[in-house]
Amino acid sequence: MKSFKVMLSSIVDVKNFVNLISEFDFEVDMVSGRYVVDAKSLMCIFSLDLSKPIIMRVYSEDTTELEEKLREFIVD
Repeated sequence: MKSFKVMLSSIVDVKNFVNLISEFDFEVDMVSGRYVVDAKSLMCIFSLDLSKPIIMRVYSEDTTELEEKLREFIVD
């Protein structure tokens, strides 16, 4: 498992993020406080506080391609 912080600041960002994540077969969760939701679900992501970075947990060892596609959303 690898974790990244992502920032989704608009509805378009969330839509693009979910479309990109859905291309991959492995599980991806979003963690905000005590809430953990499926990163491939628009409705679940919209239930989180999008005003601050969210932790993305990727359940795969090889995340190179995912990181490249999500570069614009990943923050330090």
